[in-house]
Amino acid sequence: MDITLLVKLTSRAWSLNILALMHSGVSGRQAALLAATSASRTAFAASLDHLVQLELLERNPGHGHPLRPEFRLTPAGTQAARIASAIIQVAPDDVTHKLLRKSWTVPILALTGTPHRFSAIRSDLITITDRALSASLHQLEDHDWIQRDIETSGRMPFPTYRAVKTGFAIHQAVGLGQ
Repeated sequence: MDITLLVKLTSRAWSLNILALMHSGVSGRQAALLAATSASRTAFAASLDHLVQLELLERNPGHGHPLRPEFRLTPAGTQAARIASAIIQVAPDDVTHKLLRKSWTVPILALTGTPHRFSAIRSDLITITDRALSASLHQLEDHDWIQRDIETSGRMPFPTYRAVKTGFAIHQAVGLGQ
C-alpha cells in the first residue's frame, strides 16, 4: 500500500476497522458493521462513504435480497482489508484502538521503520502540518510506539524518530518498507 492511499484511508476514524471487520468475515451489511464497532452512526456513515469514494468498497448491485450484503470489497479493497486486519490485530485493546483511529498514527509508523528526521517525515506526508506532526510524534512517544534519539554524528545534533515495540509491529503490518 502506498503512503498516499494510506494517508487518505486513515483520514476517517473508522475506515481501518470497517475494512478489518469485512476481512474477518463480518457481513457487508451496514447494521452488522455498525454493531461490531463502537462508532457513532454519523462517524460510521462518513467512514463508509469515504471507503466507497476511495473505491475500496462498492455498493453491491445485487442488494435487495435479505441475504445479500449492501457493500462488498473491491479488488483493491481486499488488499487494503488484509493490511487493515493485520494492523488491528497488532493493537487489540481499546486504548490502542483509540490511538489507531487518529489520522496520522498509521502513516507516521509506516514511515519510521528506520530512523527518520522530522523534516523527512513531513516531506513524505505532504499534507501534514508541523503542529500535527509534532503532536502525533509526542503521542506516539508517550505510548512507546516511537523512540526519539538524538543523532550527534554530524556538526549539529538533531533528533531522529523510529518505530519501536507495537509501533514497529504496525510498521511491518503496513509493509511499505517491503
